[in-house]
Amino acid sequence: MRRVAALIALTMPGAAPERVDLLIRGGTVFTGSDAPFVGDVGIRGDRIVYVGRGRSMAANRTIVARGMIVAPGFIDPHTHAEGMLASADARTRLVLPFLMQGVTTAFVGNDGGGDPDVAAVLARAKTAPVGINYAAYVGFGAVRSAVVGAARRPPTAGELGRMRSLVARGMCGGALGLSTGLFYAPQSFATTDEVVALAREAATRGGVYDSHIRDESSYTIGLAAAIDEAIRIGRDAGLPVHISHIKALGVDVQGRAPAIVAQVAAARARGQEVTADQYPWSASGTSLVAALVPLWAQDGGRTALLARFDDAGVAARLRADISENLRKRGGPAALLITEGAEKGRTLATVAEARGLDAAAAAIATIRIADPAVASFNQSEGDIATFMSQPWVMTGSDASTGHPRVYGTFARKYAKYVVQDRVVSLRSFIERSGRSTAQTFGLVDRGRLRTGAFADVVVFDPRRFAARATYERPEQFAVGVRTVVVNGRIAVDAGRPTGAAAGRALAHRPARGCPAD
Repeated sequence: MRRVAALIALTMPGAAPERVDLLIRGGTVFTGSDAPFVGDVGIRGDRIVYVGRGRSMAANRTIVARGMIVAPGFIDPHTHAEGMLASADARTRLVLPFLMQGVTTAFVGNDGGGDPDVAAVLARAKTAPVGINYAAYVGFGAVRSAVVGAARRPPTAGELGRMRSLVARGMCGGALGLSTGLFYAPQSFATTDEVVALAREAATRGGVYDSHIRDESSYTIGLAAAIDEAIRIGRDAGLPVHISHIKALGVDVQGRAPAIVAQVAAARARGQEVTADQYPWSASGTSLVAALVPLWAQDGGRTALLARFDDAGVAARLRADISENLRKRGGPAALLITEGAEKGRTLATVAEARGLDAAAAAIATIRIADPAVASFNQSEGDIATFMSQPWVMTGSDASTGHPRVYGTFARKYAKYVVQDRVVSLRSFIERSGRSTAQTFGLVDRGRLRTGAFADVVVFDPRRFAARATYERPEQFAVGVRTVVVNGRIAVDAGRPTGAAAGRALAHRPARGCPAD
C-alpha cells in the first residue's frame, strides 16, 4: 500500500519530487538484462530505487554521467584476493586494484585453496571492513592437506569421512560450493571418485563444483579428458559445474578450443549446467614448480622434491620431464619470472646469465624458492573462441605478479570489445555481472533494477583500459569515473574515497545444515 500511495503522490499536480541519496543522471544505462538507454539510476541507502528516464527526482548528491556507461558493478568469480581481504592494513583491504576497474564483488577460495573454515573467512568483514563484496568456496586442496597431507595416496575410509565433514561444515558456513585445483599437488593425487564423494556434500547443500581442471594441456590425461572429468563429477555428484579460466594451454593443444566448446555444448544440450570463466590474457600465471616439475616429483611436498634433485637415481628422469614440460609451454623464453630475485627475467635469460641449460636453471631457481611465473602459452584464436561463448564469463584469476590483478576487466573491454570486436559491449557487461550472479545465486546483484543492491560502475567508453603490463603489473586501470558499493561511493571522479562498503556474501543452504 505504501508503494501504491507513493506512485499516486508522484502523479499528483505539485507533488514533491522523490528524494534519493544518490542520483546518477544522463548516462547510457546497461541494466544487465535490457537494451541500453540514456537515463538515470536512483539510489537510497544500499538499494537501487529507480532505473529509467524522465522522472523528477531530488538527490543529496547528483553525478552527471552524460557520455558515460552506467552498468552493474562487475563480479569476478575467480581470484586469489584472500591476502588483500584479510590484510591488517585497512587500505589494502579496500582492494583498489579491483575497485579501479569497477569490480564490486569477488570470489575467493578458488583452485581448491583458501581456508576450510568458511564461516571464519566470511566473519572477518564484520571486524575488518573491506572495500568490495566477497564470497568464498571451501577448497578441496585445503581440506585434503588438512586430513591426508602432501602424500600421494588415497584417503582411508575414516579420512574420507573427515574430509566430507569439512566440506559439509564449509558449506554450512556459507560457501558457494566446492572448488578444486586438480592440476596441483596434492589435489592431483585424488581420484575422480574421491572428488565426487566430496562434491556430493556440496550438492546436498545447493553448491556449485568449481574446478581448475586436472589438465589444461597435455601433462597427464590431456585437456579433453580433463573437461570430461569435470563434467562427470558434476553429473555424478548432482551439482552445476564451473570450469575455471578455460583455456588450451601449450603448443600441444593450441587450436583445440572449438572441440572443447563442442564438449561443453553437448553437456549443456543434455541438460547439465556447465559454465566457465576466462581471463583476457595470453599468459597464464602459476608457480615455477607447478609449470615444470612432474607430479611424481612433488609427492611429499617441497622437502621431498629438493631431496629428489640430489638423488642420482631419479635426476636424469626429473631433468627430462622438466625439459618436456618446458617444450609444452613454448620454451624457456615463454616463462617470465614475476617475483623474487629473478623478477622480470625470463627463464631463458636466467639460464644464459648463469651459463646453464634451461632445465638446470629451473632447478637452481627452485632450490631457492618457487617463484610465480607468467607463462605465455595461449593463442589469440583460442582466446576469442572461448570468449565468444555465452556461457563463458569474465574472471581474473588475480594472482601475484600478473597484470590480471589490476587490469582484467579493463583489458577485456579495450582489447576484445573496442579493438578486436570479439564481443559486444552489452555482452561484455552482462557476462561480467548478471551471468555470474545468476550462475552462483547472488541475489539482487549483477543488475540495475529497482530493489537490487546498489553496486554500480560508471566508466568512460573512450578511456576505459588497462595500464598494467607484464613488466609493470601493478598499474591501476584508467577510465572508471564512479564506483558504488552497497550504495556508498567507493570511487569518485576517478579517485578512491576510502569507503569500505563491501560485505561478505554467504550462501545459505536450504537443507543439510543444523538449524540456527
